[in-house]
Amino acid sequence: MSGITSLHEGRYLSLREIDDWEFVVRPNATGVVGIFATTKEQEVILVEQYRRPVQARVMEICAGLMGDEEEFASESIIDCAARELIEETGYTAGKMSHLLSSPTSAGMSDEMTHFFLAEDCVKTAKGGGVGGEDISTHLVPQAELGKFLAEAAKRGVLVDFKIHACLGGIELLRKPGQG
Repeated sequence: MSGITSLHEGRYLSLREIDDWEFVVRPNATGVVGIFATTKEQEVILVEQYRRPVQARVMEICAGLMGDEEEFASESIIDCAARELIEETGYTAGKMSHLLSSPTSAGMSDEMTHFFLAEDCVKTAKGGGVGGEDISTHLVPQAELGKFLAEAAKRGVLVDFKIHACLGGIELLRKPGQG
């Protein structure tokens, strides 16, 4: 294998190449956290925001970059997840468990996403994001999640697959001897 060649450096992304394979890295972040959050009332907490790359609103789990801000550079992964949950949704988790870690898009990026399950969440802050993020929070009864996502898709809102990945991770976490 040859070395890594830098093809382009942007403010937030870098285009690299190894053996004729192009991919991106985030030079200013060390990874991503994703949080599947639920309230004591068994509601799933989802966020919706406009995403420029896909030019559409996207329904997602709460998520954020690790190490992208100097003041949080040495923050642990679980502390980053707790902070992102509060910043984006205004909810604080009663219990936070690691679900899984996975490449975000292994053919396109070296980025790793660390998924957490946040349970017994209670509203403690405003939420809505930081730095111009325009995040809407949705509380969805778990029993109605499929219907809610289908209705969002009918309205033209894209549904992020990470919601479904976390549901699978939760199922494995709750089955003894699996995962």
